[in-house]
Amino acid sequence: MPSRPTCSHCQRPLSVCLCETIVQRDSVYRVLILQHPKEARHALSSAPLLRRSIGNSCLLVGEVFDPPEIVGANWRDTSVLLYPGESAMTASAVESKGISQLIVLDGTWRKTAKILHLNPWLGELPRLALQPNSPSRYRIRKAPRPDSLSTIEATAEALNLLHGNTEFTAILGAFERMIDQQIEAMGETTFKRNYADRQ
Repeated sequence: MPSRPTCSHCQRPLSVCLCETIVQRDSVYRVLILQHPKEARHALSSAPLLRRSIGNSCLLVGEVFDPPEIVGANWRDTSVLLYPGESAMTASAVESKGISQLIVLDGTWRKTAKILHLNPWLGELPRLALQPNSPSRYRIRKAPRPDSLSTIEATAEALNLLHGNTEFTAILGAFERMIDQQIEAMGETTFKRNYADRQ
């Protein structure tokens, strides 16, 4: 069976192209997304949208990463990891330390935990943790934690925090459209049967 025509920009089937809804924002922090290979195969992964929405960003797929190669020789001094943890830094502390890069892990909690385990250097980095004020808009994926956010949601919130504004919330429009498209495709009855507890 021939594959469906795909948009060369957003990499989605032309019938569900998201280009018109993608909003781009520039960040003073480089955003480095480390994506687990299994998440890369997920059709509704939010990481590709994040990559296309933030100008100063990079998406790498794998399980093991070499910090000097992907971050630079001064990776310990220039990076903060967006991940829950004890003694997480505040946004003002991130700014005062001259950190220039936000590292984001993309995958399920189990897969991101595996990336952390396989890359001990990530454990050496200071962490930026979030305290979401509202639940995730990812209405078609169930998460084990009530404070779970998709990768694009968490990064938008982190960048808003670090920049002291809310301009990065705009990048979530394409993500919400992607979710709406999937709900439309599965039908309202199926959606309510499988995801009613997310409402």
